[in-house]
Amino acid sequence: MAQVAVADDLISFSAEGPRLIGGRCTRTGAYAFPFPTGPLAEGFERVELGRTGTLWSFTVQRFAPKPPFIGAQDNFTPYAVGYVELPGEIIVETRIKTDSFAGLKIGMPMRITLDAIARTPGGDDIVTYAFEPA
Repeated sequence: MAQVAVADDLISFSAEGPRLIGGRCTRTGAYAFPFPTGPLAEGFERVELGRTGTLWSFTVQRFAPKPPFIGAQDNFTPYAVGYVELPGEIIVETRIKTDSFAGLKIGMPMRITLDAIARTPGGDDIVTYAFEPA
């Protein structure tokens, strides 16, 4: 069974694990995520963002989001969502994989992982990025 990213140019896959694909402004050095598209992309170089960070803020998504949400609408399972600060780079919005919402604490170390959210008609997992406690 293969893994397919939920969107192009969002995640890089390697033997060392997934990384987010961001951009660094060639003029200011500021980071962007996801990598800019269209005319804005011309001023950015592609970079793989750090794998670890710090939980900056979070909440729990307790109802299915509106379309174009990809995932179970009928059997929705709540999940944590928040912001993880990647040191020296950027703060990214992300799903947070955890077995205990109560165990999440602002400032805790986090690491990138993948989260299967659906399947293709051929049976491959459609994955998005997520972070989990390190």
